[in-house]
Amino acid sequence: MYIDAVIKKQNLLDERDAYLNDIPAIAALSTLPLQKPVTFFVGENGSGKSTLLEAIAVSFGFNPEGGSRNFSFHSVETHSGLHELLRLSKGVPRPKDGFFLRAESFYNVASEVDRLADGPRDPFLDSYGGKSLHAQSHGESFLSLMLNRFRGNGLYLLDEPEAALSPSRQMTLLARMHSLAQKQSQFVIATHSPILMAYPNAQILLLSDDGLQLIDYKQTEHYQITRSFLENPERMLRILLEKD
Repeated sequence: MYIDAVIKKQNLLDERDAYLNDIPAIAALSTLPLQKPVTFFVGENGSGKSTLLEAIAVSFGFNPEGGSRNFSFHSVETHSGLHELLRLSKGVPRPKDGFFLRAESFYNVASEVDRLADGPRDPFLDSYGGKSLHAQSHGESFLSLMLNRFRGNGLYLLDEPEAALSPSRQMTLLARMHSLAQKQSQFVIATHSPILMAYPNAQILLLSDDGLQLIDYKQTEHYQITRSFLENPERMLRILLEKD
């Protein structure tokens, strides 16, 4: 593990970030071991998944808006100060590669890639599929990044990577994750995708009103609701669309 534990120091948050104390999983965080090559943060919207992932990324040295550790651009500083309270317990090996992908600011990352490239034929773009990420569809650019830019021996922090991917492309990403995990890579992923979180032997951490806890894949609400819907969509739709 490049990061084998996330430890929150018992410092007080400043007034700007006081709202984080109202997120149970963040407030309860003390020491969080990362024990598997692939770790998922799962939970409802607002449970703190992206906030925690962002804080880990910034604490490790990644740009808050995404990219590699060499990316230093910024548009609007919206990240919390949680990273200042974190200490990352790092393993002996150091990653040779790394990337922080966040769906909501990927446009800014794509723009920075274009800025760094010396024209459309720059070999630098080979790491991103050979052409501008803006010249590809949203889903194509996501997948192109993961297939070409991620090289292995790396730490990859992904915030909702499924956002632009079809189910079949999510399966492609799943296979790519496995290939990279076999090349001494570590993933920490915030996701809602029951396809991605099915990755074998992954560590799944549920962020909820009860704090933060390990959970089995088939115990996740994502799996249970998706399975119930697909097994009997007519019944589920009757319940959902039934008029008072």
